[in-house]
Amino acid sequence: MSGPVAAGSPPGRSSSSASLELTERSPGHLEVRGALVFATARHARQEGLRVIAAANAGQGAIDVDCSGVTASDSAGLTVLLDWLSCARKAGRTLTLSNLPAPILAVAKISNVEELLTSPK
Repeated sequence: MSGPVAAGSPPGRSSSSASLELTERSPGHLEVRGALVFATARHARQEGLRVIAAANAGQGAIDVDCSGVTASDSAGLTVLLDWLSCARKAGRTLTLSNLPAPILAVAKISNVEELLTSPK
């Protein structure tokens, strides 16, 4: 896979602060950069599922580095949980690293923190 995939804002919403890039840095190693929020959630979900399916030729473990996430909310948490679920259904292991504090906080109060922090 070459280069980043941008996930923009839905029509009618400002995209100045709400953009997201998902890049495969090396086989099976993805990097998320930008805002993982309501405004980017739909596109982030779609692109993430596409990139995860294609990563490492559909085999093996996938690591997703979230250290580049600049903003996050409950919609971002939903996207990450969906990525985990789809990877599991495909028989793949997906690990999320460097999760933003706001996502971990929402995950904790939602009783899903273990889903994010344990290899799947």
